[in-house]
Amino acid sequence: MPLPPARPLPQAPAPADPPPRFPAGFLWGAATSAYQVEGATAEDGRTASIWDTFCRTPGKVFQDHTGEVAVDHYHRFREDVRLMAGLGLTAYRFSVSWPRVQPTGRGPASQRGLDFYRRLADELLAAGITPVATLYHWDLPQELEAAGGWPERATAERFAEYAALTGEALGDRIGRWTTLNEPWCSAFLGYGSGVHAPGRTDPVDALRAAHHLNLGHGLAVTALRGVLPADAQLSASLNLHVLRPLTPSDADQDAVRRIDAVGNRVFLGPMLEGGYPEDLLADTAHLTDWAFLRAGDEKEIHQPLDWLGVNYYTPTVVSATAAGSAAAREDGHGGGAASPWPGADRVGFHPAPGERTAMGWPVDPSGLHQLLTDLARRHPGLPLIVTENGAAYEDEIGADGTVDDRDRTAYLHGHLTAVHRALADGADVRGYFAWSLLDNFEWAYGYAKRFGLVHVDYSTLARTPKASARWYARVARSGELHPPSAPPAGGAPRPTERDHP
Repeated sequence: MPLPPARPLPQAPAPADPPPRFPAGFLWGAATSAYQVEGATAEDGRTASIWDTFCRTPGKVFQDHTGEVAVDHYHRFREDVRLMAGLGLTAYRFSVSWPRVQPTGRGPASQRGLDFYRRLADELLAAGITPVATLYHWDLPQELEAAGGWPERATAERFAEYAALTGEALGDRIGRWTTLNEPWCSAFLGYGSGVHAPGRTDPVDALRAAHHLNLGHGLAVTALRGVLPADAQLSASLNLHVLRPLTPSDADQDAVRRIDAVGNRVFLGPMLEGGYPEDLLADTAHLTDWAFLRAGDEKEIHQPLDWLGVNYYTPTVVSATAAGSAAAREDGHGGGAASPWPGADRVGFHPAPGERTAMGWPVDPSGLHQLLTDLARRHPGLPLIVTENGAAYEDEIGADGTVDDRDRTAYLHGHLTAVHRALADGADVRGYFAWSLLDNFEWAYGYAKRFGLVHVDYSTLARTPKASARWYARVARSGELHPPSAPPAGGAPRPTERDHP
């Protein structure tokens, strides 16, 4: 009798490709800033900053919101560190409040102010989390602004003194330091367009402020090197503009060059290359002769850094346009009559294609890959850390008490994929900090925009980790870039098909 035909053996499913893996020791962090989260603006000797004053000026901030309470991190920091530990974070980037540590911007430090940061650092270290301190995240003591602010050279000198006081007091606990966060915003939104504190609108003051922020950075690095242990790591964090021309025309390419000069190379040039770009000086020669740039300043600014902080949210599309046209202000940084782009009056700004966040910013992870690889090519040997990247969405707590922010999860996955690609392409990227740990005071937007991994109920200050936080925790713990659809750790809702804002 013939044998029956053999049945085909069942085929095992093809193994799925393993998720991309990040290098051992990669920093997984989240970031905040003092004025946005601390509150306690009149406690323990803290005096007013320019943001306290700006918030009290009617019409400057959405619904006249202030950081007076913010999310009360000053009193709830232990709870927040427990949240970080629960999310598997290995680093926390925060800023030191200058008017809390040195209330007048001059003279001796306030021990009560320093004690807060001692307690915070100790709590982080006990939880196995690396503290990363930023010395200046926009909260200039109001007394220094009354004396002229960043357009005055003396402010850079005061900043170096503050850096030395803070580094000497906290250097036994904190080994990673950033001098300035986004000095472009401090100079050109604070003194150019006026949409940030202190709200001044003078293009020459904006350029003077940019130079003195650079000088303050260099002086602070020198001061910190003198008081910190030899293994301390120093950096600055820049919000560099990823620029794309509207068309390939020579005129639009020149628009890219102009914005690159006043948006990027105004800081990269002196910090990393030892001098201001000649085209920036030429573009702004009709405004100022740069007499505030003194002999030796560029050498003082050009101090060796251990890494560069990179903040990225969205690319910028520009074109040539007629002088003074409305398009020259449609860049998401102005909104008012004044431009934050001195020397670039004939540049127009255009919306990039694609989906948008609640800020109206296009979502484009390729810009982060472009930025990291360009920096790696131009500055080989300089380690990079993504010190801010994130998105605001209209988050709500569901009936089950969870926040299913699938758009943010997808945003983070896309941008971390870009970081991993940059690593594969040779960029030396050492870490990533999501902006932000907590929903918080979002500058001129007040509490209207939510960037946090953790939802904050502003009436009760209750904290609720969002689905994106659970997903990010899984990535941080494993070092593997799991897809957004993977079940998050901790029982948060599973992100499914994305909604588009």
